[in-house]
Amino acid sequence: MIAFAGLPFLFGLSGPTVALASSAFLDAGNVLRSTVCEQIATEVSSSSVVYYNGASTGSSQYAKDNYHWSASSSHASECSFEPATAEDIGIALRILGQTQTQFGIKSGGHATNAGFSSTSGVQIAMYSFSDVVYDSEAQTATVGTGLVWDDVYIALEQYNMTVVGPKVTGIGIGGIALGGGYSYLTNQHGLAIDNVVAYELVLPNGTVTDITSSTNSDLFFALRGGFNNFGIVTRVTLKTYPQSKIWGGRVLYMQDQWEGASSAIANFWANVTDPKASMYHAYSYVSGVAAMSSIFFYDAPTRPEGMFDEFLSVSHFEEDISTRSYVSLIQSLPLNVTSGFRSVFYAVAMEEVTVPVLNMIANETLSRGAELTESSARIISYDVDIYLSTLYDHGDSPTAYPPSRSRGYSFIQVYYGWADSNYDDTMFDTVDASAQHMTQALTDYGQDVANVAMYPNDAPPGMALEKMYGDNLPRLRAIKKAVDPNNVMGLAGGWKFWS
Repeated sequence: MIAFAGLPFLFGLSGPTVALASSAFLDAGNVLRSTVCEQIATEVSSSSVVYYNGASTGSSQYAKDNYHWSASSSHASECSFEPATAEDIGIALRILGQTQTQFGIKSGGHATNAGFSSTSGVQIAMYSFSDVVYDSEAQTATVGTGLVWDDVYIALEQYNMTVVGPKVTGIGIGGIALGGGYSYLTNQHGLAIDNVVAYELVLPNGTVTDITSSTNSDLFFALRGGFNNFGIVTRVTLKTYPQSKIWGGRVLYMQDQWEGASSAIANFWANVTDPKASMYHAYSYVSGVAAMSSIFFYDAPTRPEGMFDEFLSVSHFEEDISTRSYVSLIQSLPLNVTSGFRSVFYAVAMEEVTVPVLNMIANETLSRGAELTESSARIISYDVDIYLSTLYDHGDSPTAYPPSRSRGYSFIQVYYGWADSNYDDTMFDTVDASAQHMTQALTDYGQDVANVAMYPNDAPPGMALEKMYGDNLPRLRAIKKAVDPNNVMGLAGGWKFWS
């Protein structure tokens, strides 16, 4: 997670390569129209809409549908399709499968890897699935995958309830509810996927079905971490939890203040086991300036006496800490200020968060930041995400990710943002080298982390499926072939189980 709100000086590959089988024609307005797009527009209901670039109407909606947070994952599609019903998605999937047309499925558009939710074919944008239905008796919320999590937090705030979702603003429902979901509430309630009760799924053959642990245990296992391999999810039903005001916010430390802050982080990791407490820290190099943004969270209006005092006593540049609403904390960290850069993530697990480890991370931030400045780097960030070792104990049944729940880990989340596509390979090579260096350093410190499963949402292009899904991969591949024997979902990008 990257939080640069306190930096006033901020400025603003593994996808499919299937060739489009469709032909196209110029209409009377000189707009290029795809025959596949036109077939979808003709066969779906009037409530679902196809948009084209350059058309007299809908051009702005086409741009919105294709927009992605990261420039490296953006494409110009032949058309965009906004389905309004699950049945219309089923019709589109049938047409796309029959014509072997590449497509993308966009929830919030926060994927960084090229082609994972974008496409040069038909861009499916889920915006019309924007409902939030709270069931007070069942203590669940059913949410559409066209929403971002902010929308859900805000809708549930009136009931003093919330769900387990991401820590920052602007993240779509789909990638978290199908990919994992580390949260401020994870120490208490697990990952977001641990709190899914049901999915509404459009299967590759067009059938609309509800997936729960009792209706289809294989698909319920596979969807929780397996992304879009098995169809298109339109709605997700999640457990809800009471949510009061919280205590928290951000403190900004400049480079000469890192030593005291790092000591406080190590002491917190070693001594605090309260599951209501959460934090992460972004060691960052931005336009030649090194700073660390620390985010603190306690799930109550006031923190226990003494907790976080060491952080606040360390000299710091800026502070924004208060009793506030949960959504206020989420939205105080404007991740979208990093939008428009080319981007890559990488995650490295830690068993222990000690001062030597933190010094290693700080040094890596400074050295890689300086090294990559001439390669158009704008933001280099190494985030320290602290969790209890019991974080994986909250799941009721097995999930595709993580493949092992024997213990939980804290993480180093690496993020590089850069401007020039000519340096893509440099960035990918450097982030991989940095991750390997840190993994070896942690191993040298006695930490057994070399084979910990990679979080798929933080995996760079080309990451081996075995590294993310481990012993679960054969089962996932078998479920994939049973559900999608013609590999329709292979026409969309992402981590693919077909073999």
